[in-house]
Amino acid sequence: MAMGMAVGMVAMAEAADLWRQKPWWCQPWSILLTGVVVVAGSWWWLRLWWLSLPLAAAVLVWWWLFLVLVPAAYARAASDSAPEPEAQNSVR
Repeated sequence: MAMGMAVGMVAMAEAADLWRQKPWWCQPWSILLTGVVVVAGSWWWLRLWWLSLPLAAAVLVWWWLFLVLVPAAYARAASDSAPEPEAQNSVR
């Protein structure tokens, strides 16, 4: 159980490293804020559910891509490229 938690913590740290490399406009808070403003603004301005609903679906896909898939792929790539600790030779 502790090993799984440690692996999860490492993956979160690697994902956090991804966000340190990105500019302010590509941070999670700005991605979320932009999506909320776009959907709320379209509803406030147009009041057309048939336009706001597909826009909201597109924003959800955008969030899923950039807030879930990209950090997971980055963490996976970082863990794959990390050097493996040398196995200790049990034969003496």
